[in-house]
Amino acid sequence: MSSPKHNRVWYITGTSSGLGKALLEQVLANGERAVGTCRKTSAIADLAEKYPEQLLVQQVDVSNEKQIKDSFAAALAKWGRVDVVVNNAGYGIFGEVESISDEEARSNFEVQFWGPVHIMKEAVRIFREVNPPGEGGRIFNVSSIGGYRGNPTLAYYSASKFALEGFTQSILQEMSPEWNIKGCIIQPGGFASEWRGSSAQVTTPHPAYTAENQPCAIFRNVVHGKLAYIGSAHNMGRTIIKLTDMSMAGAQLPLRIQFGSDSLFLVGQQAKTTLKDMEKWRAVSKETDADGMDGDQYVREVLLPTGGFEDAK
Repeated sequence: MSSPKHNRVWYITGTSSGLGKALLEQVLANGERAVGTCRKTSAIADLAEKYPEQLLVQQVDVSNEKQIKDSFAAALAKWGRVDVVVNNAGYGIFGEVESISDEEARSNFEVQFWGPVHIMKEAVRIFREVNPPGEGGRIFNVSSIGGYRGNPTLAYYSASKFALEGFTQSILQEMSPEWNIKGCIIQPGGFASEWRGSSAQVTTPHPAYTAENQPCAIFRNVVHGKLAYIGSAHNMGRTIIKLTDMSMAGAQLPLRIQFGSDSLFLVGQQAKTTLKDMEKWRAVSKETDADGMDGDQYVREVLLPTGGFEDAK
């Protein structure tokens, strides 16, 4: 049994613009309560004025673990619970691997991987130990197409999202069913936001990658040119609320869901390529099994009993 909709408390990061603010606005318009976190709280002052009883504004840099814990503590002090967490904060870092410093790459990981990790750890504890027994909670981690397939000039960004997806899949499998803690990885395509705008970090191209026919140069020209994004932040926020309602009514969330037709296509193409390569190189892969081992028997008797393979035949 989950908390009824009118009693839910949301915790949303990166609410100063784009998806985060669009989702926050809709949650509040629905009469629900929310903690809106961002680095510049003035960006949501309009919502704080409009919904003074429903919105708790918290200044949080998600790379700061203490600020994360303090914001959750403030939510509990005000409302005594948290029900839905949306890890949305992040920024694009564009540049060839050779043009981005280790410090810049690590800073991106602090925001896009370690920030959500610390938030999830705090959320799981609250869902299990603070919320009424069995009510649990929901976690939505905003990843990217780049969390499933890499692209030139986005190596570090993609690496942080790959890490987040792997962590999310693992931690969700650690949850005891009776805790009623569920989660989902969201893989958005292109949305009109500040991801490639004011919040993005764009490096000066490395001299070795500037030729017109160089893959990095081509990708830069497409992404930073007149590429029109297909997604709507408003519609994305509405869909997250829909998924939350469905899950709390008993529906099973997908591990990953693609937001946008572009994401459906690109993630689908990557999945097809992976399966095609597996089949093409299956015999070579099996050559590494120890002599005398029956691979099919090993799968049946060792791997399948561990669970989590509902689609296996």
